[in-house]
Amino acid sequence: MVNFLLWIIVGAVIGWAASVIMKTNNRQGLIADIIVGIVGAFVGGYFLSPLFNVSTINEGNFSIPALLVSLGGAIILLAISKLFRNVGGFVVILVIALLAYIYFNCWTMDAATAFCTSVRALPFFQ
Repeated sequence: MVNFLLWIIVGAVIGWAASVIMKTNNRQGLIADIIVGIVGAFVGGYFLSPLFNVSTINEGNFSIPALLVSLGGAIILLAISKLFRNVGGFVVILVIALLAYIYFNCWTMDAATAFCTSVRALPFFQ
């Protein structure tokens, strides 16, 4: 029970620090800070933990490196949410998602769909 309360408090502090860094502090309150801190720790655990070989606050690690990884994940989460607030950011995310789809599904030569065949036929892929 104490670990859960500590997790909520640390998540709130991390979410608040990330919102101050990303300048979104005036738009969100305590609940949003807690959500950003905890979900940001999940994002940090998924993207940053393998890079730095450090666990996050979601795994019960409350060390300084774990707090920094969780803060980095919260900043990434707020940066993505800021991108979705305007149309240009949405288009950028859509193009990145389309390129990732093409790369992961059509890069292998055994993909025989018409779309993948036409993508591999483009001149800059030859």
